[in-house]
Amino acid sequence: MAEYYLYIKSIHLIFVVSWMAGLFYIVRLFIYHTEAQEKPEVERDILSAQFEIMESKLMNIITTPAMLLTIIAGISMLMINDGLMQEPWMEIKLCFVVGLVAYHMICVGKMQQMRRGIYKWTSTQLRIWNEVATIFLFAIVFLAVLKDAVNWIYGFIGLILFTLIIMSAVKIYKYSRMKK
Repeated sequence: MAEYYLYIKSIHLIFVVSWMAGLFYIVRLFIYHTEAQEKPEVERDILSAQFEIMESKLMNIITTPAMLLTIIAGISMLMINDGLMQEPWMEIKLCFVVGLVAYHMICVGKMQQMRRGIYKWTSTQLRIWNEVATIFLFAIVFLAVLKDAVNWIYGFIGLILFTLIIMSAVKIYKYSRMKK
């Protein structure tokens, strides 16, 4: 089975990319769906119906299957190379993966809320939410590539700084949109 490890790792990476693309795009659709609620009724109804179709297909055909295949491939790699579970960085990485799965489930819940006509978050809040996936992505990739939990403090400080930069960019973008 060890001879298949790199094939499984390749599958894992391909589906990580697909999963992340789906998560980034689904929240973008949520933003447009939320902003469509400010349109006149006829336009709002047409846009909402279209966004519901797009969100459902994206989540059910691409994003959720990609998440499941990512997890299956990841578990397969851990089974083949059980020494990975002894590595401190892997434990931290898996905590971030659990966080990303929770993020995914929250997105599923948001999609279901919008389908019922419930829009609890503004488009600005959704833009900030979209950046949370980016933070998870950075943390997971850096841990997987650097394989170093000892320098976790530096990584955490970098993650906080990165978060502040992203949040600032969202605020600047909102300010520039409001000026137009």
